[in-house]
Amino acid sequence: MTQQPLSADELLDIVDEEDRVVGQAPRGEAMARRLRHRSTSVQVRDPLGRIFVHRRTPRKLVFPSMYDVVVGGVVGAGESYDDCALREAEEELGVRGLPAPEPRFTFLYESPEHTWFLRVYELVCELPVEPQREEIDWWDFLPEDELERRLTLPQWRVVPDGLECHRRLRAWHGLSDGG
Repeated sequence: MTQQPLSADELLDIVDEEDRVVGQAPRGEAMARRLRHRSTSVQVRDPLGRIFVHRRTPRKLVFPSMYDVVVGGVVGAGESYDDCALREAEEELGVRGLPAPEPRFTFLYESPEHTWFLRVYELVCELPVEPQREEIDWWDFLPEDELERRLTLPQWRVVPDGLECHRRLRAWHGLSDGG
């Protein structure tokens, strides 16, 4: 028997082109109908500056079994971006008591299949992590140069919005993208 993807029934705020709430829909419907909603991405580093990288489980509703360079997720109906960023970081890393992630910028992510406003954060995690098995199959903290090397490997299928967050964060910090 095939298991249903995770979180398809989660209720989301649907937003207009100005990021104003115009309605609500279950996550599965929002994804199927390409309804614009809100999401957060948090780039997590350890105290040595290494970036948390992971592979999503096959049960994820969006981008199953792909590598990701951020943690985060959809903003629930009535939830703030900031609350979502902290909740998602703690859930996915399997820790409690993280400092508030620091907001960097917001942009509209669009592809032929998806559209959402994405608020991007950064966070240093000094706590030992125990990632959520339902969400994460593999994880590691990688030095930035090693991550950049792996991002060029064809077998490293990377979540596209996470990769866009990573590239935009590098630009925000004034770092070259290498291409």
